[in-house]
Amino acid sequence: MAEPRARRPARPREEVFATARAAIAEHGLDKLTMAGLGKQLQMSAGHLLYYFGSKDQLLLETLRWSEDQLGERRREALARTDLTVRQRLAAYGDLYLPEGPGDPRWILWVEVWGRSPASAEIRQGQLEIEAPWQADLVALIEEGVAAGDFRVAAGPDAAGPAAAVQDRARQIRAVLDGFAVSLAIGLPGADRADAIAQVASVTAALLD
Repeated sequence: MAEPRARRPARPREEVFATARAAIAEHGLDKLTMAGLGKQLQMSAGHLLYYFGSKDQLLLETLRWSEDQLGERRREALARTDLTVRQRLAAYGDLYLPEGPGDPRWILWVEVWGRSPASAEIRQGQLEIEAPWQADLVALIEEGVAAGDFRVAAGPDAAGPAAAVQDRARQIRAVLDGFAVSLAIGLPGADRADAIAQVASVTAALLD
């Protein structure tokens, strides 16, 4: 009787997500196949589909994993007691922006945004992944307002101070997103140092 074939141990999820992130950043989701990704991981395409169901779900879960990793760094930076609230706000922006063209984390975001219009599941997942960034920025602005470092004037349509802070956080993140996409896709003239300076200028105008 032939010996039963030994089963390959399942790859750790960290390895699956890291490999998927690198492959999507290099080739884009459209050119990624489950068979090709499985070959890199020495797993079957069927095994990957069993866990993720589709390439869109793989993309979403890979982004969630990627943001969870960065979230740990963000929480550590915002909890530092040796930095002022303005310095921690600058650290927030530095972590938010891509490292440069082709940043794997930001290529995932570009792919997700491109699929959001056609998928309610992707849109919902996107909102869930973005929520901690918004919540941490709101908390930071509220801390700055309480300490007298920031001023947030309620607009005519704002329901109150809390709504005004939410608005400022969304505005700052919109500015960050705009510069981030230009940097991530390598738009000519996009420069990270300039983006940081421009974001700082807009943030100061919104909070001073």
